[in-house]
Amino acid sequence: MQPTLTAQIDGISKCARYAFGPNIQRMCGPDMQRQLGSYIDAHTADPGLSRILEQFQTLHPYLETIAHANHIADPFDVRVVEAYWLGNELLERIPPKTFYAHMVDKLRLKAKTSSKSFEELSTKLPLGARMHHSFHVFNVYKRTGHHEILHTLQSMDTCRISWGKVTHVVGPRITVDRQPLLIDGHRLYLGPAESVNVTRRLDDDWTFENLQIGDYISMHWGMPCEIITPRNVHWLSHYTQKHLALANTTL
Repeated sequence: MQPTLTAQIDGISKCARYAFGPNIQRMCGPDMQRQLGSYIDAHTADPGLSRILEQFQTLHPYLETIAHANHIADPFDVRVVEAYWLGNELLERIPPKTFYAHMVDKLRLKAKTSSKSFEELSTKLPLGARMHHSFHVFNVYKRTGHHEILHTLQSMDTCRISWGKVTHVVGPRITVDRQPLLIDGHRLYLGPAESVNVTRRLDDDWTFENLQIGDYISMHWGMPCEIITPRNVHWLSHYTQKHLALANTTL
């Protein structure tokens, strides 16, 4: 399968919107927040933006592995980018042994974590783990960006890609109904939806130009990423719940 030019551009632009939230907080990726934000605001994608995104040490290896396993040449193909951040059928075609090799060889998690932690992680692969962002957030307890510290409930909740139904829009301010990540003893779960305010970037008009009440949007590190479809919500919810269940087996 060869990506079209449109698929490449759309994939790079989509990826930038999800990468920007943690990058502007200097959680991961290169120290190029201004440049990354400028690309998003201008709605442009070129090799310069690709080079910025290739410097995300956890994100880019995931895209490479998902693309390779699905015989897609470009890791920024929009289908690959969607698979990693939101989820789609591509993830179902990746065998556990490929995911295992990715963790060992590309992310070097076996060398970075304790034997017990890596064994717990690897036993989840044949139980249904997929190469979705939520598996890494909920099951790799030590962050793999610039701050190699343990996740907290709050950091997991903001690092996962969440979704919310739009209930109110005033200028850049968007109010959504969103389920928070909660913990009860040794069980992580999504609680009842609550009203949350997020603010879109003023210069990024095109992303939310047609936003309507009742639409769903995705969010990452407190920033709205894009309007998503019911199909996207289905996959995102599916992988979020699947990987929460796997996390709960070792909490």
